[in-house]
Amino acid sequence: MIIGLISDTHIPDRGRNLPDKVFESFENVDMILHAGDVTSQEVLDKLSELAPVIAIQGNTDRMVGFDLPKTEIVEVNGIKIGLNHGEVYPRADTQQLLYMAKQLGVNILVTGHSHQPKIEQVEDVLLLNPGSPMVPRLADRTVMLLEIDENKNVDVELVKVGSPVCSSLDFSRFKH
Repeated sequence: MIIGLISDTHIPDRGRNLPDKVFESFENVDMILHAGDVTSQEVLDKLSELAPVIAIQGNTDRMVGFDLPKTEIVEVNGIKIGLNHGEVYPRADTQQLLYMAKQLGVNILVTGHSHQPKIEQVEDVLLLNPGSPMVPRLADRTVMLLEIDENKNVDVELVKVGSPVCSSLDFSRFKH
């Protein structure tokens, strides 16, 4: 099974449309998990044209009154995946995210909130953050593809869907 991972889309509050590369990247997925800060039903409707979508609430969703569950747990081929926005401080703190995963009893925890992609194995938990396809922080615009086969093999791919928002991170303008 191939799962598209996305977070922090912030449409329409910080952008108009998802990059086309998001839809191209998710073209063959079986399911999409959105780790919060969706901020509009339109994003979920567009993504659901590709595959079933499970989404949870982020901090900005609460501010705009977009009512979604705070946490979801999905089981795929015997692997439990937790979905939570990951509102921990400092942002993306590994120990707090590991503790959250342990509380949920999951093998994989997918979060957002930091707007920075992360793939980190800690103890027996895989921590994933797909970053943001709209407003990344000191990173490229990204989503992820998570593949889990029937033998419980897990593969993760970070997919760049656009250039950094901050022009100081665009190193392509420098000649080597």
